[in-house]
Amino acid sequence: MKEISEEVTSEQLIADFKVVVSDAEALLKATANQGGEKLAETRARVEESLRRAKARLAEAQEALVLKTKAAAKATDEYVHENPWQAVGVAAGIGLLVGWLMGRR
Repeated sequence: MKEISEEVTSEQLIADFKVVVSDAEALLKATANQGGEKLAETRARVEESLRRAKARLAEAQEALVLKTKAAAKATDEYVHENPWQAVGVAAGIGLLVGWLMGRR
């Protein structure tokens, strides 16, 4: 079985969800001229689900942006308050990454 080597990020999930919503909307438009009461009821339920999903997607995207901005601000403040510690941590991470890459 093949392992997934890429880490899925929130941004990727949001982008993928937008594609699914867009495809569902296209499907609804393509079947708009199809008849039948049951199909009309199903279409109405799907449209309502899409509306709710879009609202949740917008909220999730907004929350992600706010969290990202807060993390960036906190990091910036820490680096300004502790520049030598930040340099030391960056150097340590660089050494670790170099060591791991050298092992391949």
